[in-house]
Amino acid sequence: MIPEDLTGPVFRPEDDGFAAEASGFNPAAAHRPSLIVAASRASDVAAAVRHAAASGLGVGVMATGHGGGAPVDGGMLINTRRMSGVSLDPEARTATVQAGTTWGEVVAAAAPYGLAGLNGSSPGVGVVGYTLGGGASLFSRTFGYAADLVHSLEVVTADGELRHVDQDTAPDLFWGLRGGKGALGVVTSMTFDLVPMPDLYAGGLFYAAEDAARVLAAYRAWTETVGDRTTSSVAILRIPEMPPMMHVRVIHLGETEEGETVAAPLRAAAPVIQDALGPLPYARIKEVYNDPEGPVPAYDRGVLLRDLPETTLERLLEVAGPGKDLPLIAVEIRHLGGAASRRAPDFNAVGGRDAAYSLAVVAPAIPGVPELVDRVMETGADSATGGVVNVLGSASDPERVRAGWPPEIYARLVELKRRYDPGDLFRYGHRLQG
Repeated sequence: MIPEDLTGPVFRPEDDGFAAEASGFNPAAAHRPSLIVAASRASDVAAAVRHAAASGLGVGVMATGHGGGAPVDGGMLINTRRMSGVSLDPEARTATVQAGTTWGEVVAAAAPYGLAGLNGSSPGVGVVGYTLGGGASLFSRTFGYAADLVHSLEVVTADGELRHVDQDTAPDLFWGLRGGKGALGVVTSMTFDLVPMPDLYAGGLFYAAEDAARVLAAYRAWTETVGDRTTSSVAILRIPEMPPMMHVRVIHLGETEEGETVAAPLRAAAPVIQDALGPLPYARIKEVYNDPEGPVPAYDRGVLLRDLPETTLERLLEVAGPGKDLPLIAVEIRHLGGAASRRAPDFNAVGGRDAAYSLAVVAPAIPGVPELVDRVMETGADSATGGVVNVLGSASDPERVRAGWPPEIYARLVELKRRYDPGDLFRYGHRLQG
């Protein structure tokens, strides 16, 4: 029996609309649940969780479908995309979002007040799932991880209870939810700090593929000189119907003249074939990466690096250089550190504070790609460090999930799992296992 107090629709595999409801941004992560609850409010989530527990069904959650992890197969999928909305307090510089809210909605609400959230590159990513996994943003070196700015959450735990959680109420659960992804409950709303965003010098520089070695070497040297107000990445891009190229992305919090000085060594690294770096309003922040907005069947994976030795760059070019004909959409190195490294380990469950860079790959979901991506990841093996779970990408292997946190954080998360979800109800996605 389905709970009668649900306000949203319920879908079984034979129902019209089931396939659409089960699909997310990445069609390669195909969910095959036995039941979908399309929640429209927190009480729907609570009723669905109680029903799942009584029926012996595992529970997975999806809002936008960007997040990696194990697909829901045979259990209950709670779809929160209908739970959307942003409530802004410009004076307090806070935002409260519902479970299905996207970063694009937050940007649109906050930008007119000169405020910003710690969003990533894509406006279509869900705020809650992104933040629960840490949230390495476009401003991480300046303000830290998105999870670091969370004030409070409303969460449905495995007993079907809706709880308010903050530093004073269930501080242990508050610690684990901020960085522990979704294995401890279903977050239905979240309140977090906004940051002032008066001026941005941001965008990208494009270089020809044959200059890859020069660009990577210059980027590495440049990141060792920039301050905390500059967050950046460099990528080898293989976009369909276009030649391979190098793309350096820069987000600098400062005025144009200062930004020009900061970016000068990059412009001198090699001939720039397209210069899209300059003053940029926060409302247009998605233009830095121009991520695809439609569904993309993809396989992605990442690892954090303590440093970026020349040998890593050499191996990366040997395996995945732009001169090779490979099915790799993007191979990205992102500069971390700064404010993201300064929180104490007991502040929240975000790991990877000692990482200076991340290495990530996005590739089409076709045969042979996982093995190729593994080889790319191995190029950074000498300096790999404990991860941030969002960086893992399409991770379902238990050992890879475990690597998403330093051992001491993972052990503490497993203890919280035993306390709040002893029956392992939330067993999909990035699953915590003792």
